[in-house]
Amino acid sequence: MSEKVCVGAIAGAFGVRGDVRLKSFTANPKDIAEYAPLETEDGGQSFSVKITRQIKNGLAARLSGITTKEAADALRGTQLYVPRDRLPSLPDDEFYHADLIGLTVTDTGGATLGKVVSVINNGADDLLELSAPGQKQSVLLPFTKAAVPTVDLSQGRIVADPPEGLFS
Repeated sequence: MSEKVCVGAIAGAFGVRGDVRLKSFTANPKDIAEYAPLETEDGGQSFSVKITRQIKNGLAARLSGITTKEAADALRGTQLYVPRDRLPSLPDDEFYHADLIGLTVTDTGGATLGKVVSVINNGADDLLELSAPGQKQSVLLPFTKAAVPTVDLSQGRIVADPPEGLFS
């Protein structure tokens, strides 16, 4: 499990006073401010966050130290992280996406199906994007109890019962 978890990203400036467009990856988008200070991946910059309002496709926010549109625009694309220990514990059947990436996926017989390269939220259910041996393209595995009966973070593995024809 990684030491830091990405909780959001800066999509650019919002207005002319240094506010930013903030994409939140938290379950409740406004909760991102509760985890502040947020920092860049390398830890080089750290920001306190004040949500000013909800906007289309995200939030408008004021970050400490950012006072101009140019400074806000310079941060476009910056991902924001928090140390894992600041995040709440999850119930047994919920997982942080960061914990799933890199896990080996096997079928119920133990044969390797691939490794998780990303978790995609399509609005209904999450999908695990797998890099599968012998496949030219990624395979998208539904992240449901039926298709993924076991996630064992301590062993670094996922046991899947994929829908018929997914890996053929």
